[in-house]
Amino acid sequence: MGRVKRERWSKEFSEWYNEVIETAGIQDKRYPVKGMNIWLPYGLKIMRNIERFIHGEMAKTGHDEVLFPALIPESEFQKEAEHIKGFEDEVYWITHAGLDPLDIRLVLRPTSETAMYSMFSLWIRSHADLPFKVYQIVNVYRYETKHTRPLIRVREISRFFEAHTAHDSYEDAERQIREDLEIFDRLAKFLALPYIVSKRPEWDKFPGAYYSLGAEVMMPDGRTLQVGTMHNYRQNFSRAYNIQYETETGDHEYVHQTTFGMSERLLAAVIGIHGDDSGMVLPPTIAPIQVVIVPIPKKDAKVDVFAYAREIAEELRNAGIRVHVDERDIRPGRKYYDWELKGVPVRIEVGPRDVEGGKAVIARRDTLTKEVVERDELVEAVRRTFDEIMENLYNRAKEFLESHIKRVD
Repeated sequence: MGRVKRERWSKEFSEWYNEVIETAGIQDKRYPVKGMNIWLPYGLKIMRNIERFIHGEMAKTGHDEVLFPALIPESEFQKEAEHIKGFEDEVYWITHAGLDPLDIRLVLRPTSETAMYSMFSLWIRSHADLPFKVYQIVNVYRYETKHTRPLIRVREISRFFEAHTAHDSYEDAERQIREDLEIFDRLAKFLALPYIVSKRPEWDKFPGAYYSLGAEVMMPDGRTLQVGTMHNYRQNFSRAYNIQYETETGDHEYVHQTTFGMSERLLAAVIGIHGDDSGMVLPPTIAPIQVVIVPIPKKDAKVDVFAYAREIAEELRNAGIRVHVDERDIRPGRKYYDWELKGVPVRIEVGPRDVEGGKAVIARRDTLTKEVVERDELVEAVRRTFDEIMENLYNRAKEFLESHIKRVD
């Protein structure tokens, strides 16, 4: 494992996590509403890379993207009794427009079932409309009264993914749940995250669901973090919102429904599970910068290390690799510290001797080990290193997860 240290990461995880969120440029927690944080450019780029993968999976599986308003009339929100009871302590109410009280109070969506399903009843008419599959990535609001933590427990979930589907039978809804599990598995591999799926007990299932599945990861403090959920509603919501379709025989039936949800907790899991005492360790799949090149100039050198670094960067860029050349006028050690904190998977160091010998030094973020590579083999070496990092991150995290599982009879 090289010289990787993970003592503080594991023993002081809460402090480590809060510090990394701020110093690595993920979010700023100083917004004057508790539990509502500002996405910083670097953090948002990582999250967008995760979402890009999700958008691709949705397209491949026949989901169309929609975008619903954030406000839900109280009259719609109250139609499903178990659902409203499950969220009544968490919702934000809008009661006035200017100085005038509203005739019907509005809810800032805590999730979108009650916003969407009144429209589903207008859109779904025939068996030919089924299966009906839509999704959105939006802000949702929940009045979290416990201790807030960026990306994990917040009052504004700003990157909330939710897929909603309608089907002509319970069996087809079950097929959809299996598809959701397959999508989540591909996403987890993309993030190098081992996980466990469990059926939630009755007291912990989603309000209004027939049953709920939760995908969970193991964080460094020994606590699980739920990062994905799948719910089969049967006809609970379709009966409340009158979502019916005409069958091939001319009868009318209520649809069966499912949802699939995830959020920025995915990024929290990546940061927490793969990190070490030096900061984040990002999988190459989602790193905004996959390779950073650090030129190391020396006085009186006859070669231009900066020009050499730029040439390497261009080669990598042409090969589809996200690369940055750090030409700041600061010491190389400070640059190493900055990029290790930000979790950049690969660092390439080039000094005068490397230029003269047509070589470069590759440093891996996950193991903090180095190797010297020939210039003409660099692109292939970087790609191979990416694969090795992904494998190591997954195996390391899987070993940690399995070491924390206890089976009881």
